[in-house]
Amino acid sequence: MTGKRSISLLNVVMILSMLVTTLNARKIDAITCPDALLSLLPCLPYLQGTGPATPTSACCAGANNLNQKADTTQSRRDVCNCLKPAASRFGVNPDRSKQLPRLCNINLSVSFDPSIDCNT
Repeated sequence: MTGKRSISLLNVVMILSMLVTTLNARKIDAITCPDALLSLLPCLPYLQGTGPATPTSACCAGANNLNQKADTTQSRRDVCNCLKPAASRFGVNPDRSKQLPRLCNINLSVSFDPSIDCNT
């Protein structure tokens, strides 16, 4: 019985190690994909439509911080490719995501739209 537990524990450790390695491999210039997601975590209630009608100051601070860190074309593409699948996974309201930059006074050259082509 102890041998089976050891093998199960070893499998869990190996899977977690692979996940950590995968997340680290998705480095977005000065920011990782998990860091990008964490920056916008305070925005989730607003983006899902379950929170206030306007984003909180913590949400805007995180969004501004992410915008400042993603300061090259490639890093913006990478952030886009990170956030796009997350938006559908977390049930983000497309209208609210489009309004977020304006409400947080963030100047973006493109609309923050979950249906955007990240390569353009």
